[in-house]
Amino acid sequence: MTRPLDGITVVSLEHAVAAPFCARQLADLGARVIKVERPGSGDFARGYDSRVRGQSSHFTWLNRNKESLALDLKDPASLEALKQLLGTADVLLQNLAPGAAARMGLSYEALHAAFPRLIVCDISGYGDNGPYRDKKAYDLLIQSEAGFLSVTGTPETPSKSGISVADIAAGMYAYTNILSALLLRGKTGEGSHIDVSMLEALGEWMGYPMYYAFEGAAPPPRTGASHASIYPYGPFVAGDGGTVMLGLQNEREWKVFCDQVLLAPALATDARFDSNAKRNANRAELQAEILRIFGSLNASDVVQRLDEAGIANAHVNDMAGLWAHPQLLARQRFAQVDTPVGAVPALLPPGRNNQYDYRMDAVPAVGEHTAAILDALQLPADALAAVRKASGL
Repeated sequence: MTRPLDGITVVSLEHAVAAPFCARQLADLGARVIKVERPGSGDFARGYDSRVRGQSSHFTWLNRNKESLALDLKDPASLEALKQLLGTADVLLQNLAPGAAARMGLSYEALHAAFPRLIVCDISGYGDNGPYRDKKAYDLLIQSEAGFLSVTGTPETPSKSGISVADIAAGMYAYTNILSALLLRGKTGEGSHIDVSMLEALGEWMGYPMYYAFEGAAPPPRTGASHASIYPYGPFVAGDGGTVMLGLQNEREWKVFCDQVLLAPALATDARFDSNAKRNANRAELQAEILRIFGSLNASDVVQRLDEAGIANAHVNDMAGLWAHPQLLARQRFAQVDTPVGAVPALLPPGRNNQYDYRMDAVPAVGEHTAAILDALQLPADALAAVRKASGL
């Protein structure tokens, strides 16, 4: 079986979420990913929690298919060994603190002359120039800077995303940019420098609210789990206390919803509700009407009516519901991945290709592959001894 990135080697100076997420996508497609970690403690995300049989939930999610190389990059011999390793690599990916890679001589400018085919991808909070270049950036801070908090939550309380959405956005744009750079190198023979900013990545995802507030217009309000400008679109409670998520997109669906779900066809032409703009403006009144009718039904009855009417709806699942989701199980979307504490289930990457299967190999222990990687570099004996000592071998 041939995978798209078989034969591609990625060296990743990574921690936390953004770069590890990018690197794992590349590894899933067959790339060899060498994850450079601190000797002993490794990526600090290993210590975020211990929810996966003693391992971190973030680390287990983000680091399958990788080799762990423990190097002390403050040690000159170890740094020199890393540079020699880059001579065998296709991609250098890093999300260290602003300027840290450049200070070690690992900028694109410093590496390009020696390794003209090497692709260098830098992930940072704000990019490699501008007044915010050196500002520290964590996911929540970028959610704030990008305006995400201004449109998420309730009218009273701005709320962060429950996942690291800024990191994930940056990781995905790093991933697609690296794929593009590999394609470009196939045409030009030359590597690229990729500068990915978390702010710009999440800013792209904020395109709808930005244009909604175009030229000083009022921004979309925070409406909890409801849509900010389409109604009814969001969660509604049935008589048994169960919550049903539903959504309407157009006037045809509104009429069907009134006729077949609410069994109140007169509401479709009620002057308060006969366009989306009016329904949105009068959502409190319409919500009262919907909840009054749903109050006599169980959530399962509401879902049945919605399904029979062809109205989009969904269960409000928790994590247990996602692990046991009947659609994921029916499509066999879980595989087993080895870890230092045994095999655990893992959701397969999105998208099925009939020409190959994704790699679903092990999550490494800190420094698990250090000795093998160093031996393959064929360093001089004294240099190898110095690096092994600095790496704790």
